[in-house]
Amino acid sequence: MQYRRLGKTGFEVSAVGFGAWAIGADWGTVDDDESLRALNAAADAGVTFFDTADVYGDGRSERLLARFRKKRSEPIVIATKIGRRAPLDLKEYTPENFAAWIDRSRTNLEVDRLDLVQLHTLPTDIYYRPEIFDAMDGFVRDGRIAGYGVSVERVEEGLKAIEYPNVSTVQIIYNIFRQRPAERFLSEANDRDVGVIVRVPLASGLLTGKFSRDTQFAPTDHRNFNRHGESFDVGETFAGLDYDTALEVVEELRSLIPTGTTMAQMALRWILMSSGVSTVIPGSKTTEQAHANAAAADLAALPASTMERIALLYRERAAPLVQQRW
Repeated sequence: MQYRRLGKTGFEVSAVGFGAWAIGADWGTVDDDESLRALNAAADAGVTFFDTADVYGDGRSERLLARFRKKRSEPIVIATKIGRRAPLDLKEYTPENFAAWIDRSRTNLEVDRLDLVQLHTLPTDIYYRPEIFDAMDGFVRDGRIAGYGVSVERVEEGLKAIEYPNVSTVQIIYNIFRQRPAERFLSEANDRDVGVIVRVPLASGLLTGKFSRDTQFAPTDHRNFNRHGESFDVGETFAGLDYDTALEVVEELRSLIPTGTTMAQMALRWILMSSGVSTVIPGSKTTEQAHANAAAADLAALPASTMERIALLYRERAAPLVQQRW
């Protein structure tokens, strides 16, 4: 496992982390014992960064992480997110509500101070409200949180957020199907010593290469119920690319997979080719997935020819559909 600095948080974290949305909700059936095995498998492989949110299973994911961390002796960093327990309405984002959500996460995670709290894909107008960030500064001062960041949908939101001096991290979607952050955002974040956490790295599983037009997703899986943004931003599901187009691009990627490597590992290694990325957080529901994801950090750098081919595929197939939306 490789380790990278998480911006001004001061944490050194694993280049491949663990996204804990899937063990909480919205990805079909979840078994807590299996989830705990996956968490431990990830830690055994050197993973030290785990990302969750207060709404993943209404706290279920946070509580599982608390159980897991109690059994581990190595330093574990857990980032959580707040803000989606209320409607996406500016009047809900008050210091009092933030405090209540933070305190609930402290209870779920069984800690006095949270390692990192991220504002959870809130409306764009939030980033033009200095009082929001003043409130977060207050929670650092009173010891509830060690630091804070934001999780954004759009590059523009990330660029605005890092203008606030105490924003330590930005979580953003960046993958083979969503390459726009590399144009400006990653370098700007690096210049301001802001850690970058990459989510949806496998485009909701499309970049595992295991799906087909016949693949069926459970009714409780967002890959079924949110394909057109019915429940939350459509960019969170399959990275916003339409399913059929994505499958066609996946077929073209197969010839680029290095020998002895899976498509998922190649997709993760592609992200880690950027020094501007602090950690990437694929989800894992099984020990096998956890081990395979962690191993991607130790793969050899991808050849220049592979990087060029992936860039061309993005420009020709994906960019016309997603570039200007996010």
